Amino acid sequence: MLDATKLRGILPATPTPVTADGTIDVAASKALFSWLTAQGVDGTVPLGGTGEYGALARKERIRFAGLTVEHMASQGPVIAGVLDTGYHDALAAGREFAAAGVDGLLVLTPYYTNPTQAGIRDYFLRYADESPVPILIYEIPYRTRIAIDPEVLHELSRHERIVGMKACNTDMYHFLRVVAGVDPSFAVLSGEDTLFPLHVAAGAKGGIVVTANLLPRAWRLVYDLASTGRVSEALDVHRSLIPMMNLAFAETNPGPMKAVMDLIGVNAPAMLAPLVEPRDEIRQALRAELSRLLVAYEGVASRLAS
Repeated sequence: MLDATKLRGILPATPTPVTADGTIDVAASKALFSWLTAQGVDGTVPLGGTGEYGALARKERIRFAGLTVEHMASQGPVIAGVLDTGYHDALAAGREFAAAGVDGLLVLTPYYTNPTQAGIRDYFLRYADESPVPILIYEIPYRTRIAIDPEVLHELSRHERIVGMKACNTDMYHFLRVVAGVDPSFAVLSGEDTLFPLHVAAGAKGGIVVTANLLPRAWRLVYDLASTGRVSEALDVHRSLIPMMNLAFAETNPGPMKAVMDLIGVNAPAMLAPLVEPRDEIRQALRAELSRLLVAYEGVASRLAS
């Protein structure tokens, strides 16, 4: 059973490789899983925003959840994103993913309906009571337009089946207040590549990191340094990743990242509507920057053709 002790280190938020017709590219997915396994990640988080949840057909989501479990279960927990807007659809999706073998669910704050804090509290308590597997809270207010009060998160953290959260609130004071009051049985994970070492230094147990798909060893180094008190060194490594992050998020994620993943042996740049592949100048600049970083941090040089 998934608990907070298993939520540590680097858990990439994986993209979903797809073919031109919008179905799962199995060969490219297996190549991604092989790359991540070889680099020693601590878990996998498919089907979030990076996984284009809202654009994937429901049957393809379930298929990708099962494929991830099949190939990544030995690398730590598989935690599937649940990004539906309504409670019943969200619970149905969670049950389907649990049947496919996932260890936990990353459940997004309900959005569009603009709930009160009491509504958010009740939503997660009810979901946790009915979910077949433990859940993590996914708070990302710059997408949902609603933040969760730290005091509500403190209360939710005491539920035995709510084991952690992905923190994407870029307000550092909010983050500090959350960490200060959550239950010891609850793991706060950073959800922001751009703030990751600061989050770890402030109490995050690890992170659900988008660009860890590209550079898992670099992110492992940042984590190892920050989690052992060597924050200045962690920030030095993180600073070297800033140009790459600027490019990876210059257009809507995961477009730029998908466009250069052939450098790690994953050739599946196709996006699902309404997202499109990035502009060529973004792709070329990210390709050059990633090529440099792969040599510096991952020891990969065989696929670095421009």
